[in-house]
Amino acid sequence: MRRVHVLVSGEVQGVGFRYTMQQAAERAGVSGWVRNLRDGRVEAEIEGEDAAVADVLSWASVGPPAGSVDAVDVRDLPVSGGNRFEVRRDG
Repeated sequence: MRRVHVLVSGEVQGVGFRYTMQQAAERAGVSGWVRNLRDGRVEAEIEGEDAAVADVLSWASVGPPAGSVDAVDVRDLPVSGGNRFEVRRDG
């Protein structure tokens, strides 16, 4: 199991990034959340099997077709045992 905190920068707001990340996360079977930040980045936490987390991180490095990802910063966190993935209010 792996849990990560992710900050994605680029053209990632107003392009459906959060909702398509939720779809990618649900397909991969991971839990966590995603939200927009006021500084234009997207923040997320992703938790699940190592390969499933890697799949979502791989998706996040590209993002949705309407967006453009410049950087994905990933930091490992202690596993917490979440059970669903949600889109949160902007932070």
